[in-house]
Amino acid sequence: MKPVKVVILNWNGRSHLERFLPVLVARTPGADIVVADNGSTDDSADFIRARFPQVELLLLDRNYGFAEGYNRALARIEADYCVLLNSDVEVTEGWLAPLVELLERDLAAAAVAPKIRSYANPGKFEYAGAAGGFIDFLGYPFCRGRILDTIESDRGQYDAPREVFWASGACMLVRSEVFRRLGGFDGDFFAHMEEIDFCWRAQLAGYRIRVEPRSTVFHVGGGTLPNNSPQKIYLNFRNNLCMLFKNLSPGTFWPVLFSRMVLDGMAALVFLVQGHPDFFKKVFRAHIDFHRQRKSLHEKRRAIQRHRVARPHGILRNSIILLHAFGYRTFDKVMR
Repeated sequence: MKPVKVVILNWNGRSHLERFLPVLVARTPGADIVVADNGSTDDSADFIRARFPQVELLLLDRNYGFAEGYNRALARIEADYCVLLNSDVEVTEGWLAPLVELLERDLAAAAVAPKIRSYANPGKFEYAGAAGGFIDFLGYPFCRGRILDTIESDRGQYDAPREVFWASGACMLVRSEVFRRLGGFDGDFFAHMEEIDFCWRAQLAGYRIRVEPRSTVFHVGGGTLPNNSPQKIYLNFRNNLCMLFKNLSPGTFWPVLFSRMVLDGMAALVFLVQGHPDFFKKVFRAHIDFHRQRKSLHEKRRAIQRHRVARPHGILRNSIILLHAFGYRTFDKVMR
């Protein structure tokens, strides 16, 4: 096995570290484990020093968010492969070897994810990744095992390894050299959608993204921002627009962007009718800030499109929202 390091980006996650780090250490022989502390104000760092002296501790001077935090951490780590692992993930016996083996076999793969199941409901897939990520032509993400808010039970129906559009940032093994060559995550995203953006850029540069279901982990989810957080709404809407702006092909750029503007406005009105004025405001704040970033986004787009050599795999040429509304709520029906 080539040198591999498992990197946990931690921010005030003492409780998760206490619960899941002992399992990770016990079930990950032969790989170094690194905790990169993102400016925590709890006693996470002291806990690591006292309880896990074998774990390498990197201290960042402040909270850079998920995206830039990982960029800064991986810039200080030397390894052929790095696992980006959330602190609220429980790994299983033998989880790492199949991921490394896949990247060893498929030299064109930039990243691979395991099958991700729910820690709270182990028989079901977990929202953030399931058995591999995809998007529709408007940029809405979905997964093998999760269509919008419909989550399937894992009956082994998605146990075949395959190429996907995105690998979940909850647990993703990346080829370190490719991660650095592509500039890592977009630090301006702070959190949410950064792994989808990275995987899109990797595919445009000629790499593949894979899922290897022989490896399984269990994810709590929502550890930093709960699903009903206005800030999560803001980041998801803003970062999705930024991702589309940067990566869409010239032929689909304006139609898709215009459609998303209209659909996001409709979503904001739905939030308002449902009695969530804070969500309504966050959607519009996301659009305002997206437009404020247009100059820097133009520069990023030019760089990405200039080095574009391939078409991405795993984009549904239909609307996942419409398909879901018409009863297509499992991956095998959507992508048949």
